[in-house]
Amino acid sequence: MLIENCTLDDYFIIIRDIAEFWGSERTLSFHHPIYIHEFGNTAFVIREEQKPVAYLFGFLSQTDQSGYVHLVGIRESHQKKGLGTLLYQHFINYCKTKGCTHVRAITTPENTKSIAFHHHKMGMEMIGERGGYDVPVVKNYAGEGQDRVVFIKEI
Repeated sequence: MLIENCTLDDYFIIIRDIAEFWGSERTLSFHHPIYIHEFGNTAFVIREEQKPVAYLFGFLSQTDQSGYVHLVGIRESHQKKGLGTLLYQHFINYCKTKGCTHVRAITTPENTKSIAFHHHKMGMEMIGERGGYDVPVVKNYAGEGQDRVVFIKEI
């Protein structure tokens, strides 16, 4: 599978087909074109017949030597084929060339699918405190009362 930088045309297809990636439109507000315009060198896509089937939007931290994965989306028809892992490895390799020492990602404490992928498949460590959840969380990470599972992986 060929991984390339995501174009604005790819982005518009992803937005149009968002439910095919996420099962609903619940993540639509997290998909901003700034990830193509300003962070296009860390926005990656895998296409099949000119149509995006998987993507990763990330960026390099301005505060430490890390890469941050904002979104990874795989069309439901292409899930369980290793495309998420492939995109992550590509992003990690890019981060290494830029001097990063680790990568991060987040999810909600209820998103068991994302937790399983990041923790078990990608080998990322969860940081934070258990509190009232089954997994460690960082309290108020996404705003007041918005606890998140924070993943980190040394690279």
